[in-house]
Amino acid sequence: MTRIGFSAEEAVKARSSVRNYADREIEPDKMEKIRRFVEALDNPFHQEVSFHWLMPEALPAGQKLGTYGVIKGAKRFIGASVRPGPLAMEALGYEMETLILYLAHLGLGSCWLGGTFNRKGFAKAMEIGEDHLFPAITPFGYGAPKRHVTEKLMRSMIQADRRSPWETLFFMDDFSAPLSREAAGDLAFPLDMLRLGPSASNKQPWRVLLKDGALHFYEDKAPGYSDAFAFDIQRIDMGIAAAHADLALRERGISGRFDPDVRPDVRLPERLVYAFSWLRDE
Repeated sequence: MTRIGFSAEEAVKARSSVRNYADREIEPDKMEKIRRFVEALDNPFHQEVSFHWLMPEALPAGQKLGTYGVIKGAKRFIGASVRPGPLAMEALGYEMETLILYLAHLGLGSCWLGGTFNRKGFAKAMEIGEDHLFPAITPFGYGAPKRHVTEKLMRSMIQADRRSPWETLFFMDDFSAPLSREAAGDLAFPLDMLRLGPSASNKQPWRVLLKDGALHFYEDKAPGYSDAFAFDIQRIDMGIAAAHADLALRERGISGRFDPDVRPDVRLPERLVYAFSWLRDE
């Protein structure tokens, strides 16, 4: 896996969704760093993710692409696409969130957009092939000093700063027993970083079971939530969870690997679907 070269903890705590952008250019050396970072991105799910740039000079004069009033002042966008396949959405979520954390490290704002952008318009402008799923984009740039009214309303509606309590997300051995921080040991920090991750509508669908030293990830599948898409959008959130956990694990020098084929034999609550596991190296 690629070395990220920045503090995951600092980036996770610095990141927030920015929907209002300042009229300020990004320095050329910073743009070059972003391009190099994107070129080096990879993921632990062995799926190829493609990134697509949209800069102001790429659009004909006067043409604008819609974000339905959600984003103001943004001039630059990055989109991500992937061919359909097992763990494709998780791979995309992992890589794009790693990029978003890098943007935060550079002092730049960003915002996951999955359902609030003109998908056909952006796909055409970014020249995305029909054989690719195109679930998300992010604007990026320097944030404006103040949030616009629509942004304030959206943040209020989804309770953007709310995070579910630890004991409702993490479990020990089975889903009847919440995991304590003491029992988590050196895995408490990666789980804390996971808990701070962004998710679609702030639903925080990740659930993690610690069993026999391994972390098993499950999706709390919201009924009907992904019906408007050609994919399960919450699987992207699971990739975001994997990115936060993995970057934090690596930051603390805890080595391991992700594996989608070690599903533990436990009784699952309604709506939970197994996603993948993280196994500590021996």
